[in-house]
Amino acid sequence: MTNTALVTGANKGIGKEIARQLAEAGLTVLIGSRDAERGKRAAEEIGGDSRLLVLDVTDENSIAAAAAQVDTLDVLVNNAGILVDEAKPTEADVAGFRRTYETNVFGVLAVTNAFLPALRRSAHPRIVNVSSGTGSLTWSLGGRFATGGSGAAYRSSKTALNALTVFYAQALADEGFKVNALAPGLRRTDLNARAAASDGDPAEAAAGAVRLALLPDDGPTGEFVSWDGTPAPW
Repeated sequence: MTNTALVTGANKGIGKEIARQLAEAGLTVLIGSRDAERGKRAAEEIGGDSRLLVLDVTDENSIAAAAAQVDTLDVLVNNAGILVDEAKPTEADVAGFRRTYETNVFGVLAVTNAFLPALRRSAHPRIVNVSSGTGSLTWSLGGRFATGGSGAAYRSSKTALNALTVFYAQALADEGFKVNALAPGLRRTDLNARAAASDGDPAEAAAGAVRLALLPDDGPTGEFVSWDGTPAPW
């Protein structure tokens, strides 16, 4: 039987590559996109059994309408995310934090809960949250991302997403769910304005997400892993 996956924010960047690789693996892939035209083009470019699903993760009506179209879902990849600015908390405004959390945290919560009925109809439900290594408190304190507090809104939203991943994994463990978070590494995407030609290919990060999406039943849950499968510190 062909499995079905939904990837949010799948019309570009890492999300599009995740959708492409899942389609290549033989899954029916729902291209979650706020913009219908961009999502339609992405589905056409990806090919296979990929289909547009109009979905704005910050709009409860859009989420409800999308969820009503999906009866059974095997894989949910919460990829949609934004980076509003790279301000330190001493320079940031509350509006920027709210906008960031609306997509990166509250959007994940709203989408996941809306699609839980469909996921519960799957024999092997999987949830992958695309996080960030910059959300690791260990790396933020230990030097790797000790950048003086810059990017506070985005980075703290990913820290919150990591916590949410753990709580979902615990809440859904008895139902056979595997819920994990991915640190995709620095990639050449629209989200990363500072990306250089030497930065990583989004397809490489996508492969890490696909591994988590297709975990066997004895695979891990409630973990935070880097794109190459190695554990990332909380």
